[in-house]
Amino acid sequence: MKISFVQRVLGVITITISLVLGALAQVDVARKTVAITYPLDDTVTVQFRGTTRFPRMKGEAKVKRTTRSGTTIELSVEKMPRPFELGAGYATYVLWAISPTGQADNLGEIKRSGLFFIDSKVRVTSPLQTFSMIITAEPHFMVTRPSQAIMLENLYPVGQNGQRIGTTPAISYFGNSSDYFRDPRTPEIAEMDYSKTPSAILQAKQAVALAKFAGAERDANVELAEAVTLLQNAENAWQAGRDTETVDIQARRSIMASVRAESLAFQRKEAREKRNEQVRNDAEIRAAENKFLDAQDQIAELKGELARETRNRELAERDALNYSGQLRELRDENGRLREELGRTKVELETSNSKLAAAIQAAENDKRAAQEAADNEIKAARSRAAEAELLGALKAFGTVEKNERGIVLTLPENLWAGTRSVTFVPQADGKMNSLGEILSNYPDFRIAVEAHTDNTGSPAQVQAVTDRRAIAVAEKFATMGVEEGRLMAKGFGASVPVAPNTTNANKAKNRRIQVVLIRYTR
Repeated sequence: MKISFVQRVLGVITITISLVLGALAQVDVARKTVAITYPLDDTVTVQFRGTTRFPRMKGEAKVKRTTRSGTTIELSVEKMPRPFELGAGYATYVLWAISPTGQADNLGEIKRSGLFFIDSKVRVTSPLQTFSMIITAEPHFMVTRPSQAIMLENLYPVGQNGQRIGTTPAISYFGNSSDYFRDPRTPEIAEMDYSKTPSAILQAKQAVALAKFAGAERDANVELAEAVTLLQNAENAWQAGRDTETVDIQARRSIMASVRAESLAFQRKEAREKRNEQVRNDAEIRAAENKFLDAQDQIAELKGELARETRNRELAERDALNYSGQLRELRDENGRLREELGRTKVELETSNSKLAAAIQAAENDKRAAQEAADNEIKAARSRAAEAELLGALKAFGTVEKNERGIVLTLPENLWAGTRSVTFVPQADGKMNSLGEILSNYPDFRIAVEAHTDNTGSPAQVQAVTDRRAIAVAEKFATMGVEEGRLMAKGFGASVPVAPNTTNANKAKNRRIQVVLIRYTR
């Protein structure tokens, strides 16, 4: 029995060392995953695969979008290492939802259990409808952006019927093997026995260290002191043998206080830098004002010198009366020259004004011509795209263009019966193809209008068209058409195209019309 136990321990240590060395040997690589559009009220099974850091890891999630604003995720992961084995900066794992626009939402912490590996389950809710999921190693559970230590990523999903669910183009994110802290000055958790220290205390220590690194000792010292006190309380409770829940609550309060201190430190540092910038600007303004005053003093001095020179000239003229006649002639000539110079300046200014006006008019004409050319190009492209769309829609039914827009009339054979709201199997591929085409023309709103004949009670007739319109709109939504573009309405038998007097006319009245209405801007 002793030999067996030793062998097991040595085997676990060997595996751990090899995995850590393999992780350290990795280089940064670009990775991709897919964002999944989860259908309403359908449970989707999503498998996860481990990245190159720990390829043995695996996971599975049951995802169900129960409302248009809420998606429930039940996640189970296995064989995840203790976070600090990835580096002294990591203390827990976090599940993220990443939207196609790059928005990253922290869905919650995956708590570790056991001595060597993690086997954990988590149940969370996300407001997103289309997103990818990754699991990362983090310094604490309240981080606001994922690190590059990505451990698991979702694969393509499968619905309850075994078919793949619609996805959006791949989301790219960078690397799963780089250390989360690239700055060599970033602090790490102090030396301690990681295997015995509760995860919450490890997270709190790292949160306090990160707050200090952000400058909280200077800019948020009160909040930092609160976080340190709460951390000490948690450590004291742990050392005193208090229950796990008490220790966890104290440590998590310390984490929240540290995050507040870190956020305030960033805000106050930014405010201080803005104040310093304002002080520098004020100093520059004062320097400019001083230069202006110096310039005014120099002008006053020059005016004084000019006055003295004028007085000297008057004295010289009085002493040279015999040359007064010549001087008057010279002054008259000087006056004429000045008048001529003035007229020349006025003419030059007038010419410059006319030239500037002509240049501005030419630029305006050029700008107007360019705008007209751009508008013509846009109009031509729009007409080409509309012609292409009309050609593509003809494969699915009757297409016409009227004052409402482009109207596609779908045939009756989409449905399993005259009063059925279930698609025939052959219609699935055709509707998927139509949805893909509509998703590629975002300049149109799409109105799905269902009509039928008057056979049956008005309530039954109206219900059939309502459900048919909604079924078609939901089919388009699953193929990537944004819900904001879709409108679905049943008209019952209120808008017939032929009198409901014969079976042929009734067949004409049973129709689905997809109206494409161009957005007006």
